[in-house]
Amino acid sequence: MRRDVDKLRLLGYPITAIGGVGGGYQLAAGASLPPLLLDDDEAVAVAVELRTATSGTITGIAETSVRALAKLDQVLPSRLRYQVNTISSAVLSMPHAGPTLDSSTLTEIATAIRDSRRLRFDYVAGDGRDSAREAEPYRLVNNGRRWYLFCWDVHREDWRTFRVDRLRLRTPGGPRFTAREMPADDLAAYLVQNLSRSPYRYQARLTMHGSAAQVSAEVPPSIGVVEPVDERTCTLRIGSDDLDHLAVWIAAFGFDFDIHEPPELAEHMRTLAARMQRAAGSATNS
Repeated sequence: MRRDVDKLRLLGYPITAIGGVGGGYQLAAGASLPPLLLDDDEAVAVAVELRTATSGTITGIAETSVRALAKLDQVLPSRLRYQVNTISSAVLSMPHAGPTLDSSTLTEIATAIRDSRRLRFDYVAGDGRDSAREAEPYRLVNNGRRWYLFCWDVHREDWRTFRVDRLRLRTPGGPRFTAREMPADDLAAYLVQNLSRSPYRYQARLTMHGSAAQVSAEVPPSIGVVEPVDERTCTLRIGSDDLDHLAVWIAAFGFDFDIHEPPELAEHMRTLAARMQRAAGSATNS
């Protein structure tokens, strides 16, 4: 046992020894991360994720990933390095054009969630309005494009979802709180509906001439909620801050549709259709 403990210490694991009755060895938390013992699948998964992290939404994640990958490559067996290179050469990560976040902001929010401590922050809404908020944080949510804070708004006494890139944390934070019951058993489904509606300026409701399964295959859950009506139609609720984006999305889904709301979307569709018709006519004439 002593020899094994000495080997672990040489590898960087901090181990304390206590003699006497009731004594023994104890693995302590170190100042730096000790070597990790990964099986083949775990090592490949970590390496591939590091190589594809350049499109991430966290500031500096690409540079940090390159440094971590260089260290991992040094200890990967040749057979695993070949697997990683094979997968990486076949995968293309699309660059992220949206806002990025500092990792310290996510860490501070995650710590408040873990410790059940309120957050105080300034928030800029989509229409540019500034407000001071105090909230009980419960989850950090990432939908692939943006990070959101799901929380209980103390002053408005309701559940709210805030875009993390639009908030500025205040120091110090608030007091501890007692966790509330979540608003839904299936929190993921609840957040999908919440995120597809609340953050946007325009909220559209349409009847899509396609089954719910067909439409769901074309509409990402982060931007729209599909509700079945019958075997041939369904209701689509979708939002956007821009009518052009909303119109193009809906037209690109490849289904006939009826617009119920908002009324300005129908007018915008007519304007867009006339613009496209003029463009098609000019192309024919030329």
